[in-house]
Amino acid sequence: MAEQPLKPVLQKPPGYRDPSRPIQPGTRPPPRKPALPPSFKPMKRRRSCCRACCCFLCVFFLVLVVVVAVAFGLFYLWFQPRLPVFHLQSFQIPRFTVTAKADGTYLDAQTVTRVEVKNPNGKLSLFYKQSTVKVTFSVGHEEDTEVGSKDVPEFTQGMANTTSIKVETGVKNQLVDDGEGRQLKARFHSQELVVNVEVRSGVGFFVDGLRIGPLGVKVLCGGVSLKKLETGDMPKCTVTTLKWINIS
Repeated sequence: MAEQPLKPVLQKPPGYRDPSRPIQPGTRPPPRKPALPPSFKPMKRRRSCCRACCCFLCVFFLVLVVVVAVAFGLFYLWFQPRLPVFHLQSFQIPRFTVTAKADGTYLDAQTVTRVEVKNPNGKLSLFYKQSTVKVTFSVGHEEDTEVGSKDVPEFTQGMANTTSIKVETGVKNQLVDDGEGRQLKARFHSQELVVNVEVRSGVGFFVDGLRIGPLGVKVLCGGVSLKKLETGDMPKCTVTTLKWINIS
């Protein structure tokens, strides 16, 4: 009996899986982190630099404030700085005329004021910026009648020195209210006219040629009648600065 020829062995195709072989679970790769854009990436180095700069600036300003406070305290204890003292030395009205015309009432007046300024500091000189002196008359109205103003050039005052400032002001043909004009005229003749002198200036200190300041000051002198001024009863002036008052 003849032998049957052998059948060729079939090759398994690629990817073939034996259905009789049990399936073994495979290990999954770890999940990838989502890629962030460059703007969302943390910048630890930049943050640390900014934090260091902020800390340095805070410490610098704190040290600066402490140094300035200590220097100011030593300056105050050693020199004991004080503001100047103002007095109204004299006040005169060489000319005063109130004229009632058909078109209104006019005031023509001239004043001569002397203000005495004392430097109470024995270790400090003072310097004064350009000052403005204003003179007003008061007759009981809400607003006073201004009789002109004048600027005084800046000047320097030595230690424990006294300086007298002369200021001349005036108005010509200044229109005033009719009732105000009558009261001004009547009170001038009866010596009951109240005068006020206001000085606005800036005061600073001299320390070994070094200027400290100036500090703005407002000086009010007057509030008294001509009758009291003629008796030599010169009023005290009030110096106002930085919301505190020094009455001299």
